[in-house]
Amino acid sequence: MSYGLVKRLSLYLCTALVVASCAKQNKQAFYNTGIIYCSESNPVTFNPQLDTSSTTSDASSHQLYDRLLDFDPETGRIVPSLASSWLVTNDGLTYAFQLRKDVWFHSTDYFTPTRNFNADDVLFSIDRWRLTSHPYHYISGGRYPYFESIGLAQNIESVERVNGYRVEITLKRRDSSFLANLATDFAVILSEEYASQLSQAGSPSKIDELPVGTGPFKFESYRKDHFIKYRRHEDYWRLSLSSEDSENASEQTNSEISKEPEIASPPASSSFQSNGGEYSAVEQLIFDITPRSSLRLAKLMTGECDATAFPAQTELEVIRAKEDLILAEKPGLNIGFWAFNTQRPPFNNPDVRRALAAAIDKNTLLEAVYFDSAIRAKTLLPAASWAFQNDADDTAYNPVLARKLLADAGIEPGFSMTIWAMPVERAYNPNATKMAELIQRYLRDVGVEATIVSYDWATFRRHLREGLHDSVLIGWSADNGDPDNFYRPLLSCGAIPSGTNRAMWCNPDYDKLINDALKTDDIEARKAIYRQVNRLLYERLPLVPIAHAYRYQAYRSELEGLTINPFGGVRFGGVEKTL
Repeated sequence: MSYGLVKRLSLYLCTALVVASCAKQNKQAFYNTGIIYCSESNPVTFNPQLDTSSTTSDASSHQLYDRLLDFDPETGRIVPSLASSWLVTNDGLTYAFQLRKDVWFHSTDYFTPTRNFNADDVLFSIDRWRLTSHPYHYISGGRYPYFESIGLAQNIESVERVNGYRVEITLKRRDSSFLANLATDFAVILSEEYASQLSQAGSPSKIDELPVGTGPFKFESYRKDHFIKYRRHEDYWRLSLSSEDSENASEQTNSEISKEPEIASPPASSSFQSNGGEYSAVEQLIFDITPRSSLRLAKLMTGECDATAFPAQTELEVIRAKEDLILAEKPGLNIGFWAFNTQRPPFNNPDVRRALAAAIDKNTLLEAVYFDSAIRAKTLLPAASWAFQNDADDTAYNPVLARKLLADAGIEPGFSMTIWAMPVERAYNPNATKMAELIQRYLRDVGVEATIVSYDWATFRRHLREGLHDSVLIGWSADNGDPDNFYRPLLSCGAIPSGTNRAMWCNPDYDKLINDALKTDDIEARKAIYRQVNRLLYERLPLVPIAHAYRYQAYRSELEGLTINPFGGVRFGGVEKTL
């Protein structure tokens, strides 16, 4: 071997060692200052106003944005956020929000704010989804599925700027779920200044592709099917806000507002704290997009990810057995169900739907799919809801009845139908394909031939909205603790165009009942109405409630402050990483 070759090989080896050493140092530096989250899929958008999927919410709502109000993840109470306090008139129609001062939007490579958050941003953010005349309403498609599904825009009379830091919203009808809806993942506040700059530049759609918010992290880059990168928002308002500061600020604001006539006191203030001290945030956050659950678990075990989305039911015991991993669990505010397309014959016949419901054994589905990590559902509402009805009617496995009902409805043996099965894992249904296969066998026993259909997630949801399905296995996770958050988006007439009403069922009696329930703040009166709702759903059966599943969050023991958010997306603001 020549001296020159040896020299070149030595140089290459030294270079490789230096590169490896630098890579190791860089990896260690990131490990000390950043968090990697193994996400299961790509977000549809970076604006949760435009999409109701948990993947979009996880990637955007609590990382990039804030809302006027929030839910305390521990108690479920509505607490201040960008609104430091709020007050309501005695008739329940006008809400006054005092806004927090010195809140800054993100400074990024593509936007530098010249002012802090104020009332103009609130008006822009709400008016965009509620007013078809708003210049940004039809940007990115013009669909706002959550707000459409609950009909909120139709009930807002006006949104007024009182001054730079006070906004008043007036409703047409009393709505006892209104504050809860403003605290959902979808009610994010966007930058009006950023929107104005984009309009002038002729690129308004970038507001949903290159996001700007006030949240704990700011957007850096996104590569589809690979990763999303975020950086710490250095000027995030919670970073310097202690619990005592929050309470004092709210008390002072409340005193100022309480001089207004016919105004009641707001709920007590609260702030989100990390480990009992002041709020903190890591320097970097990466969403590692990893569709396969087994690969997400492998990355979690090796330390390539600090936390992972949707661990499979078969992986839970493995995670529990690892000393360096933590598996947090909490009863889920969710519902997994089998919905029938009631706009397609013969599924528009309640007797046919009742026959199909009687053909399946829900207990077997729970054992085979959820592995004792869910409870049988009788209604849409889980036991954690204050309106839960323990003695509600439930469907039962009765293949003899199923055959009779099908025959009486004129359905001949060999009738064919489709069962659409979600291609993604969700807490409310961790394996829709397996469940579909079990249902397929049950249906064959009563003379029905079922074909299982699935697509990629985006195509699947688009075709569902188009009503191409006969039936679908899907579900819903609560966006807030109000029962209306289950009943209205899933089955109201107004929720059909939004795509959240998978049964495409419209019943005027049902809509009247759920509307009546929002006209009072009396809990017992609302419970009585929801009992009537449950009875109507049992009789008409647009969908079969199957399970209320536990929610799980798996993460490495180095993370502190990561909790299960019962009302929506994962939160990494306030999460710390120890060595």
